[in-house]
Amino acid sequence: MKTTQYFEEIIRELESRTQSISEEESEKLVEAIVAANKVFVAGAGRSGFMGKSFVMRMMHMGIDAYAVGETVTANLQEGDLLIVGTGSGETQTLVPIVEKAKSLGGKVAAVTLSPQSTIGRFADLTVVLPGAPKDQEDGQYETIQPMGSLFEQTSLLFYDAVILRFMEKKELNSKQMYGKHANLE
Repeated sequence: MKTTQYFEEIIRELESRTQSISEEESEKLVEAIVAANKVFVAGAGRSGFMGKSFVMRMMHMGIDAYAVGETVTANLQEGDLLIVGTGSGETQTLVPIVEKAKSLGGKVAAVTLSPQSTIGRFADLTVVLPGAPKDQEDGQYETIQPMGSLFEQTSLLFYDAVILRFMEKKELNSKQMYGKHANLE
């Protein structure tokens, strides 16, 4: 298969999975972001990179948002929201972060393949995204892509859809957001 044919197949995989994402779960996440004093996002590996891009867009919208583990991350307090992106819901570096957030009175949202996982059970709300686990076993979806790529790509696009929904609710547009874009380059 040629590179562009692989690209087309990836797009087909993504497109065919969107119908399985719950609008109710998605809206609860948007409402939790609206209600939060501060928003924190955690993830490991590629899921973490997708989360960091989400933090950037939230910052562009004027949300007090942070990527967990960065040197400029604020402290989590009661009334804050932690969003954890994790396919397995069992990532050993993320479980203690979730436990700490809960102990501090934070609300936890899991964006995951696995709502019955350790992190899924700790979460106050979950958004179940389609994808295949890294080992490709026991997955609900077949994919031509390696490891967790389908989940990670779906996460990025889902986070962008959450941004659009938030923009709609707050009557924001891209021009307003661009005013918060970095300008020291």
